[in-house]
Amino acid sequence: MKKIILITGATDGIGLEASKKLLMKDHHVVIHGKDAKKLQNCIFLLSKFGTVDSLISDLSDLNSVRSLASKILKNYSRIDVLINNAGVLKTTHSEKKRIDIRFVVNTIAPYLLTKKILPLLGNGGRVINVASAGQASVDIDALLGAFTGLDDMQAYCQSKLAMIMWSKFMSNSIDSKETVFLSVNPGSLLATKMVKIAFGIKGKDVNIGANVLVHLAIQEKSQNISGKYYCNDSKQFTSPHQDALNPKNCSNVVKAIDTVISGGNYT
Repeated sequence: MKKIILITGATDGIGLEASKKLLMKDHHVVIHGKDAKKLQNCIFLLSKFGTVDSLISDLSDLNSVRSLASKILKNYSRIDVLINNAGVLKTTHSEKKRIDIRFVVNTIAPYLLTKKILPLLGNGGRVINVASAGQASVDIDALLGAFTGLDDMQAYCQSKLAMIMWSKFMSNSIDSKETVFLSVNPGSLLATKMVKIAFGIKGKDVNIGANVLVHLAIQEKSQNISGKYYCNDSKQFTSPHQDALNPKNCSNVVKAIDTVISGGNYT
């Protein structure tokens, strides 16, 4: 069946390549980006492969995320797969109203978007969270914006573990027959813009990451995978950081995210 697949951060790197592959398999792809010109260029590039739409939003602004969700709810009767792919590691603007931008873009924005459009995903839909092999225990104070002393890698690794943890929490709260939640490390040090800027290296073929996203989106059939973490470095479902295996820890992370969204430290 032709699926409607929404991919955030799809104007370059893994997201763009995954979009192309999904279109070539005759799926309807909705790409998200924050730059209008890049989105226009991508639509021109991708439209030759199939049906593609675009949505613009700055995921570092939660009001923009809310607006994005409203557009999706208005324009689509269903979303079969949501791939939360957008992310940031190194930036010159590390804080967004006191909260580190890595937490905002990598953790809070995808959670908010997912929650808002969950009604469209509630009939066997799938949420795929693009995480990382880099994971570190989450400083709840930093997630809430009460502590701002994290360096780039600390903030990134914590934000990606927090993403895995809310994915795990959601999988325990929602029947997998309704919505499946997955987290994935698409591959370490792939040749994305993020890796090139952060580490100054060429990186490995981005198709490594794009291929696993396609597989998890449309080929992995089992409903028993909800809440699991797939590591593409080892090509298997495996255990993430031990904190994500503790339901109380996951609940605490989700409570902090909900506090932020409700206006605790961020509007």
